[in-house]
Amino acid sequence: MAGRGDTAAGQLLGQRVLREHVGSVYDTYGISTLTHLGFVVVFGCIIYSQLLDARLLFWMAALIAVDIYVFFTPRWTPARPASESPYWARKISRMVTLVSMITAVVPWFIVPHENLPMTSLLMAVIVGSCARAAQSLWPLKPALFGYTLPMSLGMIIALAWQGDGLHLFLAAAGSAYLMLTLHAGVRQHRLLTDSLMLRFENEALAARLGDQIAATERASEEKTRFLGAASHDLRQPLHAIALFGAALENELRGRPESRNAERLMRAVNALGASLDTMLDVSRLDAGVITPSPQPVELDALFLPLNHTFSAQAEQKELQLRVRASGLWVRSDPQLLHRMLSNLMDNALKYTVQGGVTVTARDRGDTVWIEVRDTGIGIAPEQSHRIFEEFYQIDNPGRDRARGLGIGLSIVRRLSRLLGHPVQMHSRPGRGTHFRVVLPTAQPQVSALVGPFPAGSVELAARRRAATLPGRVLLMDDELEVREAMTSLLRTHAVDAHAVANEAAAADALHQARAEGRPFGLLMCDYRLADGVDGLDAGLRLSRYAGAELPLLLITGETSPDRLQRVRESGVPVLFKPVAPDALLQAMAELAPAP
Repeated sequence: MAGRGDTAAGQLLGQRVLREHVGSVYDTYGISTLTHLGFVVVFGCIIYSQLLDARLLFWMAALIAVDIYVFFTPRWTPARPASESPYWARKISRMVTLVSMITAVVPWFIVPHENLPMTSLLMAVIVGSCARAAQSLWPLKPALFGYTLPMSLGMIIALAWQGDGLHLFLAAAGSAYLMLTLHAGVRQHRLLTDSLMLRFENEALAARLGDQIAATERASEEKTRFLGAASHDLRQPLHAIALFGAALENELRGRPESRNAERLMRAVNALGASLDTMLDVSRLDAGVITPSPQPVELDALFLPLNHTFSAQAEQKELQLRVRASGLWVRSDPQLLHRMLSNLMDNALKYTVQGGVTVTARDRGDTVWIEVRDTGIGIAPEQSHRIFEEFYQIDNPGRDRARGLGIGLSIVRRLSRLLGHPVQMHSRPGRGTHFRVVLPTAQPQVSALVGPFPAGSVELAARRRAATLPGRVLLMDDELEVREAMTSLLRTHAVDAHAVANEAAAADALHQARAEGRPFGLLMCDYRLADGVDGLDAGLRLSRYAGAELPLLLITGETSPDRLQRVRESGVPVLFKPVAPDALLQAMAELAPAP
């Protein structure tokens, strides 16, 4: 099968090359024929006036008749299919051979007269005609030989037939010129054919490459759609589990059974963190994350990083050194924190003994943040793959403790987004160090120095409880989500009314207005039943409420296009599974002032 496919492809390629050759020859077909006709008339009149040989008139008439036939006979055009190219190549080869054979007769009319000027003129005409033909007929070798050989051999034999030294010398010179002309013509034909073959092969390779790129893009789009759908479907029940778990944890607080509720929430949070990691990739690809560069004090950034990873290092009996530097950089503190978190997390996962060191070094206009470990290292052949999604070194069993293999992929995306190049050096068995290059910044007095707000958790909780809206309208097509949300909010003294669709939500808003008990917040799922767009529905309901009812969008979407649309709308959004604290904090921020 492969052999027949290759043969067919070779035949098709040969047809395309021949078509180009035929097109090149026929490109000058008309003007060449008319020029030859005019030259025959002029040249014939000159030699007839000198020799007065009546046979020349018959030769002229025959050659003129052939030229007229050649000019008016059907010819090749670009509209002709490539499969007809052999026919047109044979036709033009036959026609130029006929012209050359008629021309081959004229030396026998001129040379025997021993008129040296006319003989010299004849040789000049034939040599010039062969030179012109060698250039215009290079693409078709049969046409080149058919036009050049008859007239040249006719002249050479007529000269040699005279037998004297001068004519023999002229015949030898004509023979040498003929051989050189044909050699050059064959060589040029080969070069032209090879260049056309190479061009068409490159075009075919480019077309196949384009098809492969298109197929890869389609596969990537299908993967994105699949992951988006799968992520959404996983997030829905997980969101409900998280809300039910949080409500259960509140109800069991202070009782022995609360330990099981805490374990449940840790498992839910771990799964939610994995889904959030995949969501981060989609959000970065969608361009919905916009950095806000500002002066950042690295020591204030390093402190929470040290607190976050010290327990993980102690559990693995590793040393974690996060060294103060007093340096300031210009970056987005939230995104830079996430970038360094992923690098430190990756270093700790792949380090068995020794430790991890995080330092910052002043390098003039730049600052180097280096994360060094004494881990397993990275082989040179794997160094270009570590930033790929889901690729992990030395984890064939997909140990969940090592994550999903997306951390460094997020680092690469954040590096591009922030404009902070990441460099990597590693020696297998000796460890790895990553270097992030950032622009330096002048120290600030009132700059935002870290990604975490100041203040105690208890104070934030009291402030949040004081500002939660009294009534909330929830629109979600999932029954479990509605029940879980209302159960959680009621434990925080929030009157939650949950509906499944826009019509029920509109009725609830109308009834609340009639009773004089308006809702303080509308929470809406992005993807509703029957393909209804929750963002559009939420905006319509918000306007229907009269006063601008605050809208909070909750979604499990990871599609880059939809995330971009949410960002452009300016509506606050939370991503499922929503942590209860994050939900209550967002509700407090959107609640109308008392």
